[in-house]
Amino acid sequence: MTQPVPIRRVDGHRPRLLDLYCKQGGAAKGYADAGFDVTGVDKDPQPRYPYRFVQADAITFALKHGAEFDFIHASPPCQHDSDCQRLQNNTHPDLIAPTRAALAATGRPWVIENVGGAVPKLREPVMLCGPMFALATYRHRYFETGGGFRLTQPGHPAHTVPQAKMGRPVLPGHYGQFVGNFSGVPLAREVLGVPWMNRDGIRECIPPAYAAFIGHAHLASRTLEAAA
Repeated sequence: MTQPVPIRRVDGHRPRLLDLYCKQGGAAKGYADAGFDVTGVDKDPQPRYPYRFVQADAITFALKHGAEFDFIHASPPCQHDSDCQRLQNNTHPDLIAPTRAALAATGRPWVIENVGGAVPKLREPVMLCGPMFALATYRHRYFETGGGFRLTQPGHPAHTVPQAKMGRPVLPGHYGQFVGNFSGVPLAREVLGVPWMNRDGIRECIPPAYAAFIGHAHLASRTLEAAA
């Protein structure tokens, strides 16, 4: 069951994180691990989302409530820039530019995440990859930052481990892709750190380790600003 509750603060001093287009909450888990009080927003019900959830249009919600949060993460649906969707001649809305405009209007620091096909539309994105966080998968995700927040590009380890082919079982000594109609949901949950997700959530999710890295970077930047 979704939890469409009013936005509220919890006891303590955790910064508030708005998770737009939240899906099943891969990014949310990482930000919560970094120390944020997380609220997710998605136009569709998300009964697996593990934190406070509001069912609403992400852009409309950001324009109305975004300034109430300390940091905003947005993952506009990637299907518009997905190779798989193009091969199937499927069409989807391109929400990166309108999302960026809505986030800029909040006056808050923010990050937009998307897939490799969207890189030409992202502004100086930072790329994160599984081996950067000791994850047995090559899941490149790209992050544009704004609102005064900057992210430094980590070193990118070489892809020396073979990767399972799309949709195929993961052989010993291989990394999994976990996209499309992949096999091995239990393994994907373990590798990505998302034990509550089903296949639909896993194939699109941001590994929580990526969001935890971003969350810690933002909190560190806040500390430096406070000390200046």
